[in-house]
Amino acid sequence: MSLISFAPASGVWLLSTARTSYALRIDDTGAPCHLAWGPRLTLAAAGELVPPPAAEISSFEGRPAAGEELPVDGGARYGAPSLRVRFADGTRAFDWQPVGHRASEPASGTAELALEFRDRNYPLAVTLHYRVHEDTDVVERWTVLRNTGREPLALARADSAAWTLPPRDDYRISHVTGQWSAEGVLHREPVPHGETVLTSRRGITSHHANPWLMLDAGEATEDRGEVWSAALAWSGSWHVTVQRTPDGRTAFTGGAGHDGASLPLGPGEEYVTPRYAAVYTDGGFGAASRAWHAYILAHVLPHPEELRPVLFNSWEATGFDVDEAGQKALAARAAELGVELYVVDDGWYGGRRDDTAGLGDWEPAAKGFPDGLTPLIEEVHRLGMRFGLWVEPEMVNPDSDLYRAHPDWVLHFPHRTRTELRNQLVLNFARDDVAEWAYGWLTRLVADNGIDFLKWDMNRAFSEAGWPGRENGEDVLWTRYTHHLYEVIDRLRADHPGLRIETCSGGGGRVDLAILSRTDQAWPSDNTDAADRVSIQHGFGQIYPARTMAAWVTDVPNQLTGRSVPLRYRFHVAMAGVLAVGGDLARWTAAERAQGAEWVAEYKKVRHIVQHGTLHRLRGPVDDAPCAVQYTTMDRREAFVLVWQRAPRHGTPRPALRLAGLDPTARYRDARTGAVHHASVLTGYGITPELPAGDWSSTSLHLIRVDEEA
Repeated sequence: MSLISFAPASGVWLLSTARTSYALRIDDTGAPCHLAWGPRLTLAAAGELVPPPAAEISSFEGRPAAGEELPVDGGARYGAPSLRVRFADGTRAFDWQPVGHRASEPASGTAELALEFRDRNYPLAVTLHYRVHEDTDVVERWTVLRNTGREPLALARADSAAWTLPPRDDYRISHVTGQWSAEGVLHREPVPHGETVLTSRRGITSHHANPWLMLDAGEATEDRGEVWSAALAWSGSWHVTVQRTPDGRTAFTGGAGHDGASLPLGPGEEYVTPRYAAVYTDGGFGAASRAWHAYILAHVLPHPEELRPVLFNSWEATGFDVDEAGQKALAARAAELGVELYVVDDGWYGGRRDDTAGLGDWEPAAKGFPDGLTPLIEEVHRLGMRFGLWVEPEMVNPDSDLYRAHPDWVLHFPHRTRTELRNQLVLNFARDDVAEWAYGWLTRLVADNGIDFLKWDMNRAFSEAGWPGRENGEDVLWTRYTHHLYEVIDRLRADHPGLRIETCSGGGGRVDLAILSRTDQAWPSDNTDAADRVSIQHGFGQIYPARTMAAWVTDVPNQLTGRSVPLRYRFHVAMAGVLAVGGDLARWTAAERAQGAEWVAEYKKVRHIVQHGTLHRLRGPVDDAPCAVQYTTMDRREAFVLVWQRAPRHGTPRPALRLAGLDPTARYRDARTGAVHHASVLTGYGITPELPAGDWSSTSLHLIRVDEEA
């Protein structure tokens, strides 16, 4: 199969994946125009989609609002532009002129197309990049813009790509919204006529939205129907604009950017947009999620083959009250549970005893750790666990030695209040000296202490995002900050290949394809309430795989919600991702510790299924009926099912769960009971798992294929 093909006569380019096609062409004006994105096409068939010459353009409608590969500001275009540029003489329009193309194979099984353009009269070169892989239906796109002149220009908007959908009667959009501690609430609603904007203006991916969306024709289900989906690989401020036009077209454009900020591009400078990946499937929302999960495992995560360890985190047990003796005692309890990675959270450094002081002074607290971290780390290693630390490199308390020495290092404007949130300010990572300082102390910390794991946190959004003394500082910092963040993490990992990192921003405030390409897992929410986590994890899993989803078992009443649910339920919810424990183990009874050890051991038996298997959402979150997810190994040899039920209503029949993804000719043995079931029964007729009576009931089911024939 040729991944990229071209028909010179029609000017049609065809990108082919295993099950889908993406077609485009350069039209008579020189503009790159979309032809198709959906089911497989041959190159000849794609040629049939070339439209006839356009009739006279309406004086009010102009060029079609949807259909260009990168809609620009200029000419008779009135839709949402992907590219808005301001040249030195004040001209703002862009006029496409094709220059050439390049097709290459950057790696085995991967093909890349670069379409090169320039403005007909001004010094701006634009290259549209497309990349496809043999093992996924995901298409990756990005844009490179280069100032080829001698005067600066400004990019008012520079999106990564625009995506055009085929005409359908009534499109629906799926996306997530939320806030701190309530991230990932899934919404499915009709796409209204006009423009719908999803965005973050906070300098981070944000808790309030995430840069992905799914679109369907209003009829897709979990298992059936066409779904078009895209996810932006960017960890700073971003925007996605969805437009539905009166003529029935639906399209969207998206990229990095912040309202009111223009990115200056000096002579010879180049700007490479973040990658914008997208996938089409005809297998419903479940198939779209599985396509994303497989793509992230194959092409995003740095160590996808690894099994993530069972983790213990000290935060909910000790808060800021961190010292060597207390942590050693807690580590011993964690080791008894079967924990493999022990993480000390906030409070281990400087003068940190609450959230008002010490942030930025990254040396072990003399009072709590008089001999440094070494004695604790040695004890953790002796207990058979790896050692991790919580860090927040991008932040500073005004009450800190760092701030007193470098008050100019934070984001700020002259003559404006420096707004404190959580008693802290944001360090300007766009500055070279700040980024170099952060890299320096981090690499020393890891090297000097043999740190295995960092929980990288970021506990507030930007405010007063200024950079006094730097020309165009308020414009460049929005992208430069994020690029420096990436560079620091990349350098740190290059220095320490064994280091693993969890991305966190007060919970799920920084989760996206770009940060996941340089970290190993994500913290979806500071809300550890198991009941709330079911819906949070449901939204998270629409795009991101269980392999990246850290999930803690913590104490009750829950610190945030005050809700109490059984330990069994808490473990079963956390087993849907990367299992961790965050409770105060000194308060657990002997029976609870024994039960916890049993569930940790059970998770270790099935985590290869959860972390590397395929996900089927059997039943979504509901209040009075079971919610269930299934994970299945790629060879279909094993399956693992988790079921949760909040509050059953008396007299309501318990539905059978129809499993999915099994070998249809095989039989499967229940690892707990030994019962053997035909796959044809499990998938065609279902199984009714035994749930304990009462509220907050849960169970699990581990099925192993029987090798002999049925």
